[in-house]
Amino acid sequence: MMIDFLRDESGATAIEYAMIAVMIGVAIVSALYGVRAALNDAFDAVINGFSS
Repeated sequence: MMIDFLRDESGATAIEYAMIAVMIGVAIVSALYGVRAALNDAFDAVINGFSS
């Protein structure tokens, strides 16, 4: 019974897809973190334009 459990690879594909999804999520968050500074600068310029 234990040997059959260890040889069973039916759930391996689901785990691989989950790992790919996590890596894509990390890539998206990393990209947005870099864009955040540029967006803050742009909005600060707009705010300063209205106050002057």
